[in-house]
Order: sequence, then structure tokens, then C-alpha cells
Amino acid sequence: MTDAHAHRAPSAQAPARRAAAVTPDDAADLTQIAKALYLGIGGDLRVVPADGGAAVTLTNHAPGYAPVQVRRVLATGTTAAQIVALFD
Repeated sequence: MTDAHAHRAPSAQAPARRAAAVTPDDAADLTQIAKALYLGIGGDLRVVPADGGAAVTLTNHAPGYAPVQVRRVLATGTTAAQIVALFD
């Protein structure tokens, strides 16, 4: 299969090239920093930002895209579901 986008450099604005289902976990980081998250079912989303700072809660987030780079999605405080991490 030909990949017309293989030569493009990754960027925050570029579409994701990989995706993985997320199981929220209070102790484990994602396998790599996600460039964004997709929520199939909205709710509260508690995450640790990519820079490793303090956890934050995106309260009552609607289903759809959360354009935030994260290293971890926490189980405690997250009520959103069907979460997918998007990667370069």
C-alpha cells in the first residue's frame, strides 16, 4: 500500500497516524505521549499533562476530541468512557 503522507513531519495540527484504546490507570503512563484523546462517551476526564505537571480534570467534557497532549489518563476522577489515544 502506498502512503502519501509518509514524508510529512509530525506536528500537533496533523491528523493522527496511530490510535489505541485507553484503559484509565492511576499508576501507568500511556506507551507514549498522546497528541489528543477521543471520547466516545463524555464525562469528566482526569489526566496528567505531557509535561508531567499536576493532574487536571476536564469537567463534563462532551463526546469527541480533547485536544490535549497527555502522558496518563487517570482512573480516579474519570467518568468519560470509550477513550482512544491518538498518536503521530
